[in-house]
Amino acid sequence: MNEKIETLKQEISQYAVTNTDELEQYRLRFISRKNVIGDLFSEMKTVAAEERKAMGVRLNDLKNSAQDKFKELIASLEDQQNGQPDDVPDLTLPPIPDSLGSIHPLTQIQNRVVEIFEQMGFNVAEGPEIETDWHNFTALNFPPNHPAREMQDTFFIEKNPDIVLRTHTSSVQVRLMESEKPPIRAIMPGRVYRNEAISARAHCVFHQVEGLYVDRNVSFADLKQTLLHFAKELFGAETKIRLRPSYFPFTEPSAELDIWWGTETEADRRVTKGTGWLEIGGCGMVDPNVLENCGIDSEEFTGFAFGMGFERIAMIKYQIKDLRLFTENDVRFLKQFRAFN
Repeated sequence: MNEKIETLKQEISQYAVTNTDELEQYRLRFISRKNVIGDLFSEMKTVAAEERKAMGVRLNDLKNSAQDKFKELIASLEDQQNGQPDDVPDLTLPPIPDSLGSIHPLTQIQNRVVEIFEQMGFNVAEGPEIETDWHNFTALNFPPNHPAREMQDTFFIEKNPDIVLRTHTSSVQVRLMESEKPPIRAIMPGRVYRNEAISARAHCVFHQVEGLYVDRNVSFADLKQTLLHFAKELFGAETKIRLRPSYFPFTEPSAELDIWWGTETEADRRVTKGTGWLEIGGCGMVDPNVLENCGIDSEEFTGFAFGMGFERIAMIKYQIKDLRLFTENDVRFLKQFRAFN
């Protein structure tokens, strides 16, 4: 035991460090919870009873010396780094030019979409990303057995199955109709979540904008003209749209919104699968059940709603093929959109 103490004492006194890795090695060997000095304390039970007191004193002295040495090593390393920085710049290298950032393409799309609808008299509304089952599903006419309520499609809060990460910004429409009386005219941009595998065409986090107009005598023709004006403003004055019959729990009748992209080039035919049409969102007349769930008389008021994804619009407008590029923050990708600011 005495020989081990002397050996460690000499090792501690001679220990020197030149970097943080060596300092960490010292800490692990002599200071951490499981260290060589602690092992010697564990061996005290093998020492004769009459020698334990003296041996305990020597071990405590060794422990204190190890801690004092650790402080000295820290101070010594700090002095070395202050006197001779590790990252001394190479003054022979050419200067690095300033690199200016640019507005993210999704932010550019969102700003433009908001601008277009504000010009048509729509307000911007926001809501929480952590939602109740009522606002995200039930009030929107989703039946109890709807696939969207399954764990493989929606992120549920484990401790409370009635709390979810919103799967669409339609939940903001519910909150708006509950808190305000018609006429209501608003859009709801925001981030939404789906329990999907990340790939070039799908992501678990993405961005949507939804719109709602509720008033007396609102018709499907009003919806069509609103979306036609929006498409012309965003994609160009010659843009054509079509509405294909579809189904959504919260609208009736419902439709998919397509824009005419054309078939002039091979790229056009590939992206439109030869049809010339591209789907950008869904829409329809607000289901009377949804109005009633939110305290609005469906006999007196009607309304329309629509929704579309910012990623989808950006991929179409800027010809981006991989959805993951929007969240990877690759400067080589982002700097291409400086001209669109």
